[in-house]
Amino acid sequence: MWKLAERAVIAGDVAALERLLRDYEQLLKEGPPQASWFDGLPPRFSGGDVRAIIAGNHHFATWDEFEAFALELRDEKSPTAQFEAAVDAVVSGDEATLDRLLRARPELIHARSKRPHHSTLLLYVGANGVEGFRQKTPKNAVRIAERLLAAGADVDAVGEMYRGTTTLGLVATSVHPVETGVQAELIDVLVRAGASLAHAVAPDYTDGRVVNACLANGRGEGAQLVAERGAELDLEGAAGVGRLDVVKSFFDERGRLTPGAPREQLLRGCFWACQYGRREVVEFLLERGIDLAESRGNETMLHGAALGGHPDIVRILIAHGAPIDVKDDHYQATPLGWALHGLGASGRRHAGGALLRRRSPTRRRRRARRGRLVGRRACQLRSAAAGSTDARQAVVTVALRLLDSKNDVARPDFHQHYATRQE
Repeated sequence: MWKLAERAVIAGDVAALERLLRDYEQLLKEGPPQASWFDGLPPRFSGGDVRAIIAGNHHFATWDEFEAFALELRDEKSPTAQFEAAVDAVVSGDEATLDRLLRARPELIHARSKRPHHSTLLLYVGANGVEGFRQKTPKNAVRIAERLLAAGADVDAVGEMYRGTTTLGLVATSVHPVETGVQAELIDVLVRAGASLAHAVAPDYTDGRVVNACLANGRGEGAQLVAERGAELDLEGAAGVGRLDVVKSFFDERGRLTPGAPREQLLRGCFWACQYGRREVVEFLLERGIDLAESRGNETMLHGAALGGHPDIVRILIAHGAPIDVKDDHYQATPLGWALHGLGASGRRHAGGALLRRRSPTRRRRRARRGRLVGRRACQLRSAAAGSTDARQAVVTVALRLLDSKNDVARPDFHQHYATRQE
């Protein structure tokens, strides 16, 4: 059913999607987290809403814009149709088709999408910020990127997603190259081709720093990769990637922040250090007297450590008096709720356990019993689907069913794995 719905959206088939919505309305409203096309369904839908869903998933603001685009596609020899065919070859890893199209129309290498993000073929390698059904990374993505670069692709071409991002910025912040296991190779290919680390993301997106953009999008490894290749580090980025030597440079001999290090950077940096398990940085900042109750939007350091699944840091923060029942402003979830969101990855069960042990004896025993049930179910699901994002979501669902609604453990409703922390 999900595949049928996705095909209907991709094809712009209004009648087919209307039938599916009529027959499976509630399922399509809820939507599985892994559905690439699903952008949410209004509580009450009509034919007009179906058209809006299709247009939106193709990145068009109106049905009329999508219809005009679809009309161009009907002519297979049109520049639009040829470009879209080349995009399909890029995201599916079809090297033969891509080579054939580029030989026939060399100008495709500099062409841009008619969609509002105006991506080049190389930008589609980033699997990020484009139409959802094309956000995927084939196993041969490195060879695809090399082919495009050899054909003359501009390595620093900027797409209009996220206020202006290059392929390097997209690859570094995307989950799809990570899941395919090619993120590091893709970054190296782009950097060797001359990609700018200083202009990979927009100046008004994480202050133009690609390391910070990675941290804000849950890509801790990507942040380390670009940092190791020379990306600029401010206090926030240095803390997030565990560069204690750089972090220390932002403090004077009395342990005070230097004028070039805003307190906002310190707060964000400490949060990332907690989330990404940079224990030495966390301990250093605690020695400098950072206020564990201070936060952005009530997302405390303990929230970060709980989400990242770092029980050692959770214990350190609690020992230093970190508040354990603060609810963040956006999701109204406690640190334990954030820990439950991360259930399914190694260690997060224990981060939740460290939080449970701070409760009263009676509540602690009750929650611990539920926690053990959740843990056993987590292990079963991990065995059945090791490494699967589906399994991680299933673990969280089971956890929420076992933990009753009165326990003050709300789960943050993140998109996929992490909330994007941009304003």
